[in-house]
Amino acid sequence: MAEIRKIKVGTASCGLAAGAGAVLDFFRDHAGVEIEEVGCIGHCYAEPLVEVVTDAGSVFYRDVKGEQACLDNILALGETGRLEVSPSRRKYEMLKVTRLAGRICPTSFDAYVAEGGYGALKKALTMTAAEVVDEVKRSGLRGRGGGGFPTGMKWQFLAAKQAEKKILICNADEGDPGAFMDRSMMESVPHQVLEGMLIGAYATGADILFIYCRAEYPLAIKHIRIAIDQIREHGLDVVNGKKLDIIIKEGAGAFVCGEETALIASLEGRRGTPRFRPPFPTDRGWNDYPTSLNNVETFANIPLVIGEGGAAFAQVGTEKSKGTKLFALAGDLKYPGLIEVPMGTTIGEIVFEVGGADPDQVKAVQTGGPSGGCIPKELFDTPVDYDSLNALGAIMGSGGMIVIGTDRCMVETARYFLDFTHRESCGKCTFCRVGMMRMYETLERIVAGKGEMSDIDFLADLGPKIKKGSLCGLGQTAPNPVLATLRYYKNEYIEHVRDKRCAALVCNALVDVKLDPEKCVKCRLCIRNCAVGAISDDFVIDNAKCTRCNTCIDVCPKHAVARVEKGEGYYAE
Repeated sequence: MAEIRKIKVGTASCGLAAGAGAVLDFFRDHAGVEIEEVGCIGHCYAEPLVEVVTDAGSVFYRDVKGEQACLDNILALGETGRLEVSPSRRKYEMLKVTRLAGRICPTSFDAYVAEGGYGALKKALTMTAAEVVDEVKRSGLRGRGGGGFPTGMKWQFLAAKQAEKKILICNADEGDPGAFMDRSMMESVPHQVLEGMLIGAYATGADILFIYCRAEYPLAIKHIRIAIDQIREHGLDVVNGKKLDIIIKEGAGAFVCGEETALIASLEGRRGTPRFRPPFPTDRGWNDYPTSLNNVETFANIPLVIGEGGAAFAQVGTEKSKGTKLFALAGDLKYPGLIEVPMGTTIGEIVFEVGGADPDQVKAVQTGGPSGGCIPKELFDTPVDYDSLNALGAIMGSGGMIVIGTDRCMVETARYFLDFTHRESCGKCTFCRVGMMRMYETLERIVAGKGEMSDIDFLADLGPKIKKGSLCGLGQTAPNPVLATLRYYKNEYIEHVRDKRCAALVCNALVDVKLDPEKCVKCRLCIRNCAVGAISDDFVIDNAKCTRCNTCIDVCPKHAVARVEKGEGYYAE
């Protein structure tokens, strides 16, 4: 038997949510070897994950739960429970930004340095500030927050400013539902993010560094705070001959504060609302000082750019979208989690080869979060880069990617995303504040079976006007889910309006619930669990009472209860 030297337990948020804390405690009490906490390696579907380091190499184990599983599958190095990564995922993934995520202790300065950490900062300090900016420009790195603005150009603007103070901000707000790229990086490799910021401070002459992180990320904030203290202990916070102020600001969860001018307003202690540009933040930002913002993933790329050189970095990706991209895969697929692939990888390769989705069970994919567009399976040969996705009516966004199965209703999907974005509008723009509400109300009528054909034309007409008339990126992209589904799935809108039919049997007002007496074994679970008493003692569902909560469907052991077309169920007289 191979000798165990160390056991690593993934204790990022995904691992802790799956029970990694108990696994960690068990190993500390029983293993008798060194136990190390690490971050997330991306295979979130397999958490809790444990890596056993032996004199013969490392073995990963998945779903490690319970004392017996730990003893049998880990300490005895049994075959059961090993994490097997598919050859197709190995083929398409390229771990560059995330190469240390889940491999080292997030709060260990020495572990990061041992893996080459802060080597890029050391190299940058041997160059002039202008040379660092030129290297970033040469890399072709574009902002990973969704806008895709060239990072080197933004840094050049800030570097050229003469001011009493200059500000560099890390946008760690990450408000997209289903997105967790930035959280994973801050939890797993906080020093990598901060190293990118320190290089940015040297290149631009910034005096104050802000990390604006949503308060819903307590573990990320904890690890960033520890890393900042370690930077100060080792004197790395002295750049350009001056001591930097490095400040964490916890946001209150407003989606609009992902927009740079709204974020700056929040940092200043004001309500987070965007303002007109120009002037741009590099001219007048935080407290009127020149300011530059980049997101977490952008800063995490900077050590790679400087370490390997801009030209080498630019060898990966497409002509206009360089490097790799992190995506948070979620939805109807086998392997949800965090992935890193080269720019230019097709949607199909990501969804089917990396994510393991069944091609026969996929209808579309939503990219760019709630403000993105739904792309049909027929277009999955599209390469993932900023320009190609924009041409389809979608956006790259920060990297959220939700796979939509064939059993989903695209009208309800659009309504669901619009429900989020219209609530998150700050209200400053009339087009966004009022227009989004009118679009949402129209979708509500359609899924309730009360829509008219004119409603479809209304949505198609209003969406582009909201995009054109809104001040910030929220309003300019919020109509995308509706416009994209109208573009590719207009037939579903017509069915809802003209035929009062939801083919996916999702929209509650357009379906009934029916019990099949031939499958029923009369266990009465459905009757006992119905909150409104809609199921009679002779096992008939009264759809006039039924709220379509799906409880009876969920509890039936024989799948005798199902949703059916409207009119096929029983209605009391």
